[in-house]
Amino acid sequence: MKKFFNLGAFMILLVIVLVFLALTSVVLTQENEYTLIRQLGRVERVIVKPGVSFKIPFIQEADKLPKQILLFDLAASDVITMDKKTMITDSYVLWRIEDPLKFAQNFNYSLANAERIIEAIVYNAVKTVISSMNQNDVISSRDGELQTIIEKSISENTEKYGLVFLSIETKRLDLPADNKEAVYERMISERDRIATTYTAEGASEARFIQNTTDREINIRISDARAKAAKIIAEGEGEYMRIMSEAYSDPNRYEFYQYMRALEALKKSMQAGKKTNTVILPADSPMAEIFMKRE
Repeated sequence: MKKFFNLGAFMILLVIVLVFLALTSVVLTQENEYTLIRQLGRVERVIVKPGVSFKIPFIQEADKLPKQILLFDLAASDVITMDKKTMITDSYVLWRIEDPLKFAQNFNYSLANAERIIEAIVYNAVKTVISSMNQNDVISSRDGELQTIIEKSISENTEKYGLVFLSIETKRLDLPADNKEAVYERMISERDRIATTYTAEGASEARFIQNTTDREINIRISDARAKAAKIIAEGEGEYMRIMSEAYSDPNRYEFYQYMRALEALKKSMQAGKKTNTVILPADSPMAEIFMKRE
């Protein structure tokens, strides 16, 4: 009986040990994480796909690293512009682990160690960019242009650390409270000066265009008048030529003289308002013309 009891206890103990070994050998990898299997401090393999895998109990260990996008909020700091003006910058970084093996080798699985490197890289980039710009240019570039310049200026290859920057966002890029008002007033004055310059240039350009247009119009009017005078002169010359031909022909002379007399008589009769009677002396040229026709 005692023998059976010892055997039963042994079997229970064996089952417990087997269950413990099974539990310690099973590794569960979630969707949002990497699993690194280490043996004697060396990474044997990296599990990137979610699911169940196994390791050797007591010999191998499993470490986890996040796979999702991470946010690191940098502390606000002072930077100096090219014209020696102080500004306050406050940024954050969106990043993720791209190569878990390189990340583990560089930072010993520590996100805090990685964030210290990230802070140094981003701060140096921000300081380099802003120190190459005047304060007015920095303020004018806060709508997104500055962020693009900062991201392009990061010359250090972050892939060697096993991480990648997704975005560098600026929460605040402002002036110190003690000189903010003075700087804004100076910027407003500068913008007013530029606006006045643009207005003066526009007015000068408008006057130039108007003068050019008036000159072109005057030239065209002069040309039109010259052409009209030429046409009138040509018409009068043609008229005189026709009249000369008419009076030079004896057969037409009396006819044209008679027609001109009629036209003159018609105008004389139309000129009077109270009578339409014309009295001609017998020896007048017009009476002689009519008497000859009769």
